[in-house]
Amino acid sequence: MAHFVTMRIFLIIIALLFTPPVFAQDTTDSAGKPTVLITGSNRGIGFEFVRQLAARDWRVIATTRSPEQASELAALAENDSNIRIETLDVTDDAEIAALKEKYTGEPIDVLLLNAAIGPTGLQPFAKLNMEDAQRYFAVNAIGPMQVAQAFYDNVKASKLKQIVVISSDSGSFGAGSKIPALWHYKASKAALNMYFHTLAFETKRRGVITVMLHPGMVATNPSTARLPGAMPTPDSVRQMLDVIDALTPEDNGRFIDYRGESMPW
Repeated sequence: MAHFVTMRIFLIIIALLFTPPVFAQDTTDSAGKPTVLITGSNRGIGFEFVRQLAARDWRVIATTRSPEQASELAALAENDSNIRIETLDVTDDAEIAALKEKYTGEPIDVLLLNAAIGPTGLQPFAKLNMEDAQRYFAVNAIGPMQVAQAFYDNVKASKLKQIVVISSDSGSFGAGSKIPALWHYKASKAALNMYFHTLAFETKRRGVITVMLHPGMVATNPSTARLPGAMPTPDSVRQMLDVIDALTPEDNGRFIDYRGESMPW
């Protein structure tokens, strides 16, 4: 019996010596590159974030509702292996769940929530279409929260641990326009700010930095390009990236602009 036990121990030792070790799955990029997931990546600010971060040699998960229509994004990705294009409508529960499943266990250093419906129209109160309000709130406020819920564990597992929400001064009671216009856009951005301001109380305990970021007046289309003081999109994104680079835990929960200055609520 003793001989049998001795032989068994011997065989176990031999197995341990000659069996390759099994490590837990390494979910970090082999080159140590930071990873960013960007919503609304097919044009404007989102596209420029993709371009500039890929140029920094970041791994970029660029999401868009219709990749087949995102020709500029596809051309960018064709020449840069750091860019992965994924389908994501921030109001589609099934698409959010599918993307979450695909990236389960993969750290995401920066979750950059950019997808939104921009300001349109100057409807008077008497003609205000409340069905439009549902669409604005779904895309601009509820959608970003759903995406944040889905990828929260990925952010917590990363090195940088940042949730960056592209907001607007239109959602500020203190800095927003004082004219009765852009009803749904302003209300949905105010809701977005409150959602993520509230989330920041939890992210503080988890070591995650959550900020709401106003990009300034950006010339993303011919209409905005005509507005006084409108910045070229690359300039706005470059300054926002400087702000993101400099984020510390003390910034958690802040509403700031592209210069890093505090915005009034």
